[in-house]
Amino acid sequence: MRLGVKKGIRAIHGFLVLMVLAAGLVSAVGNELVYHVVISGTIDLGLAPFVARVIKDAERDNADLMVFDINTLGGRLDAMIEIRDAIVGAKVPTVAYVNPRAISAGALIALACRKIYMAPGATIGAATPVLGAGQKASEKVVSYARSEFRATAERNGRDPDIAAAMVDESIRIPGLIDKGKLLTLTTEKALRRKFVDGQSSSFDSLLRELNFEGAQVFQPKITWAERLVRLLNNPIVSAILLWVGFFGLLAEFQIPGWGLPGLAGIVALGLFFGSKYLVGLAGFEELLLIGLGLILIGLEIFVIPGFGIAGVLGIVALMVGLGMSLLGRVPTLSDVSNAVLVLLGALGLSIFGTVILFKYVERTPIWQRIGLPTRATKEAGFAASEVHSDRVGKVGVAVTDLRPSGTGMFDGERLDVVTEGGYIDSQERIEIVRDEGYRLIVRRI
Repeated sequence: MRLGVKKGIRAIHGFLVLMVLAAGLVSAVGNELVYHVVISGTIDLGLAPFVARVIKDAERDNADLMVFDINTLGGRLDAMIEIRDAIVGAKVPTVAYVNPRAISAGALIALACRKIYMAPGATIGAATPVLGAGQKASEKVVSYARSEFRATAERNGRDPDIAAAMVDESIRIPGLIDKGKLLTLTTEKALRRKFVDGQSSSFDSLLRELNFEGAQVFQPKITWAERLVRLLNNPIVSAILLWVGFFGLLAEFQIPGWGLPGLAGIVALGLFFGSKYLVGLAGFEELLLIGLGLILIGLEIFVIPGFGIAGVLGIVALMVGLGMSLLGRVPTLSDVSNAVLVLLGALGLSIFGTVILFKYVERTPIWQRIGLPTRATKEAGFAASEVHSDRVGKVGVAVTDLRPSGTGMFDGERLDVVTEGGYIDSQERIEIVRDEGYRLIVRRI
């Protein structure tokens, strides 16, 4: 009797243990976490910080899997390298889902993942670096990209020759690609060559294939700050920021004191440099050059008389620093030429805009309504300077450098004057051409 009771207790105990283990297994399956990261559109440097941030979040949350859902025609070489490095260094298992294409930069991002699955009819490859006009990049750049593809493929156990043939058309693979043609694999070809791990018609079927069906799926979204950084790094927006920065500073140099143009210029250049710093385009070297340039230009304007070596060096340092901020980790000849064109274009438009502003715009009725009136009455609450028409035509000498404001001496009387827009060195003869009450306009004789 006692033996039967003991057997019964053991059976119940075993049943309870099995139930606990089963409950733990179900709980473990239900608690699996999959990060679903969508990579679409152009691969730019604004995308790289997003991918790096998401990988850190997945590691922090102890995610069981990261699936990179890729649909891109490519983008910047340096952005591709940064994203590749982040994925390779991830502590969470990574899977690339090519849906429906991973072209150029997208191909290396897929290769960086430990496993690759493709949707039916998908494509991967065609990764030769090209210049802005579509021409093939130099052999140096192609060699670098080819080595990155080959090394990444070897790291994850894939055929390095196939990966290299996606970059370099000089590579021939019998039965797959002839010399002189760039390799792009379809899903069928990639499976036949065992270059990818499988095919899935949807993300859900991919999870079933990977035994993650029923797992908790989290799809991270790009934040407003990351969207702003991507916007500011857009080439058009970067050019506009440079133009506003140059124009604001040039306009401020023509106006006594410090006002809105100078503030707008500093803010624009700050946004330009800050956005480049956040995506890794700019660093300490660029910051040092830009800061040194601004300091030298400031000394030339406010401290050192005349315009000499300090001003020239300041302009050179500022332009070089800003130009370096437009280049990537692997700058091509096209990147350098584009940076030079953007800088010179922004500077030229700024100079043109400043001339137009001070020669024509400030005299228009609209400007008179929004700007400081030339004549103000006591009834309106202003104490305007008195106009001395008898001063017009007087000839004197510049006591200080006029940049464009300064001091002149006329019949033994020191007067504050402003040029018509140019610079006049001290001791040069000048003539008063207009008295506007609040300022005397002079020109060089």
